[in-house]
Amino acid sequence: MKKKIPYQFALLAALLVLCFIINISFGSVEIPLSATFNELFGLRNADDSFGYIIWNYRIPKAFTAILVGSGLSLSGLLMQTLFRNPLAGPFVLGISSGASLGAALLIMGGGLFAASYTVVNDLSLSIASSLGSILVLLIVVAIARKVKDTMALLIIGLMFASITAAVVTVLSYFAKAEELQQYIFWTFGTVGNLSSNQVLILGSIVGLGLLLSIAAIKSLNALLLGENYARSLGVRIGRSRYLIIIATGLLAGSVTAFAGPIAFIGLAVPHLTRQLFNSTDHKLLVPGVMLYGGILLLICDTIAQLPSSSYVLPINAITSIIGAPVVIWLLLRKRNMIF
Repeated sequence: MKKKIPYQFALLAALLVLCFIINISFGSVEIPLSATFNELFGLRNADDSFGYIIWNYRIPKAFTAILVGSGLSLSGLLMQTLFRNPLAGPFVLGISSGASLGAALLIMGGGLFAASYTVVNDLSLSIASSLGSILVLLIVVAIARKVKDTMALLIIGLMFASITAAVVTVLSYFAKAEELQQYIFWTFGTVGNLSSNQVLILGSIVGLGLLLSIAAIKSLNALLLGENYARSLGVRIGRSRYLIIIATGLLAGSVTAFAGPIAFIGLAVPHLTRQLFNSTDHKLLVPGVMLYGGILLLICDTIAQLPSSSYVLPINAITSIIGAPVVIWLLLRKRNMIF
């Protein structure tokens, strides 16, 4: 007998499609919903520019928002389960901080290393951020071989984040005003600067992180009840930790590299998804957080666009302004929402 698929998935899927259509309809150029539907279904519009804007700018941006929201949400779920800590997020291992350090070195540290100038563009920023996150990921994996205590690994990750933040602060102190401004703009986060090829690369990495997460579902469910109980079920704790850390590194590192450090999503969406499904089963939560994260970031990006305006607000500010009060309300409403 087949298990019944929870209705929440149908609800989330419908909301994702709706938010996707609304997102590609809003922007500095107002495009009617009817024109958006015509483009999506291959019908002709009176204004040919609508098609160019939708297919070359807005659809890649919308897919980027879905990938970024899904990747951050899933990495947050992995970290909260691994450390059994409701405040854990995709940044606790210092992997995203490593990506920020890579970007800071490229933007503000080029003059300190071998060259008097540095070519800074979206591609070079993505490469520098990726190298930074990969370096920290390799260090964390190496440390995980030596440190058997999960909480000690959490503290070490936070110390890595502090070290990288200190280096960025030193670079900021000696940076030129233009370099500092460019780095600050990068930290605002954005989902609108990626080409189709970059979206494809990001999607491939997020997909690999998802596959590793699916492989770890049994271990994740067992870890909810503690490492001793997980061992009694035959879960290999060391192997599971490596798998979860690598999956988180791929998800959080790639998202930060391509879209910048976007706050709140990875922390809040796992909480919201548990509330929606009223479950801690990762067979439901893994696909659930990805759908929920994509929806939430699409909504935040739509608001950040300030429809019919040429201004675009920092998406980091929107995610925090909208999401933080929701999490506070959930915590006050149900204190024992996690663990």
